Amino acid sequence: MGVTKTDLFSVSQNDLAVAAKAFAHPARIAIIQYLLKTNACINGDLVNELGLAQATISQHLRELKDIGIIQGTIEGSRISYCINPKRWNEIKTQFNSIFDQFKSANPDDCC
Repeated sequence: MGVTKTDLFSVSQNDLAVAAKAFAHPARIAIIQYLLKTNACINGDLVNELGLAQATISQHLRELKDIGIIQGTIEGSRISYCINPKRWNEIKTQFNSIFDQFKSANPDDCC
């Protein structure tokens, strides 16, 4: 098994790679889109909305929470989730800074 060389890259590059990995599953994209669409804290709605098992949704929520893109509050046996606006803007800025670096006057200008 090879050793990862994350120490060869900047903190920003590693952070963006971790965020990209969290976005790399369609269920997590669907969860994020649902949270953005509802613009409110949600809890049990995701099982009905996505048609996935509660355990599967919980696993995806944990991945998103681990990178800080969502945040949750515990009230008794219920956990409510919403987008973490601060982290959302950080990740958005990181992705935009990469996408904004591409400048091409002619879309056919390539190798």
